[in-house]
Amino acid sequence: MHTTHTDSTAFKLPPDVIEFRDLAKRIVREELLPLEQEFLASPKHAYGMRELPMVRAVFKPEVAERLFKIARDTGLWYLMVPEEHGGMGLSMLAQVAILEQLNYSPIPLPMANVGNILYECKGDQVERFLRPVIEGEKTTAFAQTEPNAGSDPGGMMQTKAVRKNGRWVLNGTKMWISNAAGCDFLMVQAVTDAEKRQRGGITMFLVDRHNPGMRVEEPGIRTWLGPNPTQYVVHFDDCEVPDEDVLGEVGKGFTLGQRWLTIHDRLLRGPYALGKMQRALDMSVEWAKQRVTFGKPLAERQAIQWKLVDMHIDIQSLRSMTYEMAGRADSGEDVRAEAALVKLCATEWGARCVDHAIQVHGAMGESLELPLTVFYRYLRHAQIGGGASEIQRILIARSLLKG
Repeated sequence: MHTTHTDSTAFKLPPDVIEFRDLAKRIVREELLPLEQEFLASPKHAYGMRELPMVRAVFKPEVAERLFKIARDTGLWYLMVPEEHGGMGLSMLAQVAILEQLNYSPIPLPMANVGNILYECKGDQVERFLRPVIEGEKTTAFAQTEPNAGSDPGGMMQTKAVRKNGRWVLNGTKMWISNAAGCDFLMVQAVTDAEKRQRGGITMFLVDRHNPGMRVEEPGIRTWLGPNPTQYVVHFDDCEVPDEDVLGEVGKGFTLGQRWLTIHDRLLRGPYALGKMQRALDMSVEWAKQRVTFGKPLAERQAIQWKLVDMHIDIQSLRSMTYEMAGRADSGEDVRAEAALVKLCATEWGARCVDHAIQVHGAMGESLELPLTVFYRYLRHAQIGGGASEIQRILIARSLLKG
């Protein structure tokens, strides 16, 4: 497949990162793209499902195991795992560069999907929770959002945890929790001091999926993101959790949640969008050259050329921004406002870019045989999930005004 992707960031990436990035690029083109028709035709792929379960749900066992083996053998399985836990120890900049390539296809390469806050596990939590997630033996879900506490979880969170008979007892409801029905345990935020709330009064708990005090409503919440629900309502009714299943320190759970959101749901939206945007542009350039209307290829029409240019501008701008912010995170900067900026631009520009691609393709752009509609749904959703665009603007404004 012809691509227009220029190596615009090679000058700032070390050789070992370029080697891994190019490896990821080759795997996507040689292993994943040939499987796309089968993947897109399957009703079993769904937004929010973890990589390994999705691959195993869609493909025959031998295909799924091949992808699993490729990820393991190349080391990409441990792409985002710190060195002290058996990972590659790559910088955030390196992770961003590699993840951009992996997001070129809607098919996920199986890898260790570990929320960064799970590295706060201590003692036997490491073997019970962290290590099985790293090795793909268990999956987890992040439970912060509630029916009346979406954009303002710290101020509006109602789920509470109180000490009773030497244990924590949770009561409340969480909503829009991705992967809740299929995970092995949840990382649950609950108020432990109603006066302090987000300033030392919210704690993070590791709750086993089969805890008798927890109930997940099934079949889940139906959305336009796919035929199979992956978002759920979760109820906690006198759900008992022992002290040893508190993640981090009591009262520091909101800080942990913000750390998770800053990296996983904001900064990493950059490569998440970039891979899809670059694929959309590459497909549009190829289509414009071969599609003839009224005696001319679309590529010769200024209206189409300008859409391609607009897509290219968005990609180059977002790539520069994302790589810079990743580098600043590596240097130890507080990048909460910067991550909000990346998420805002990645999701809004990403949806706009894919929308242009659909328009360039005309009726074919709406075909479910192409990945464009899947890309669009995911990127449009990302303007809401993990903090709506309006919330990102508020965070950025606060940073500007404080400065």
